[in-house]
Amino acid sequence: MPHAIALIELSSIARGIEAADAMLKSAQVELLAAKTICPGKFIVLVGGDAASVEQAATQGRQAAGHLLVDHFSIARLHPDVLPAISGVTRLEHAAAVGVVESYSVAACIAAADLAAKTAEVTLIRIHLAFGIGGKCYFVLSGDVAAVSSAIDVAAQSAGEKGLLVQQTVIPRPAPALLASLL
Repeated sequence: MPHAIALIELSSIARGIEAADAMLKSAQVELLAAKTICPGKFIVLVGGDAASVEQAATQGRQAAGHLLVDHFSIARLHPDVLPAISGVTRLEHAAAVGVVESYSVAACIAAADLAAKTAEVTLIRIHLAFGIGGKCYFVLSGDVAAVSSAIDVAAQSAGEKGLLVQQTVIPRPAPALLASLL
């Protein structure tokens, strides 16, 4: 698993493909994702060592130009992030559940990483803008105080970019609801 990741989000599919190529040619990074998301946007996610990832991210932002929607680079990725994106996290019991919804994938993943680093929580899902109008949301679990703290920090992060849609904390989720979120 890469220690560092970077993502660029563009409003053009063609420019996104071009930017992905530029990123991969500029540094030794692993392509984790290069795909379309709703509504007609394109994301490129790369991983590797911090210096290479930052170099690729810089190249990607330059290639994106005015079509860049959002971006991030994370030097020390929380280990829950990639499994939550892949949908492979398992959870036995949840005392509380928190959700943050944003207008961009980049803002959501960066906020999820920050939330997981802030409190003793488990990041259980990051839903990447498929079939939800280009928005993104993440779900995490833990005790009520930890979830509340993590959600507040994440919401502030997305809010500082003007990309926060909504946040919520559910103290004791119904078992059927919890099952549907996994």
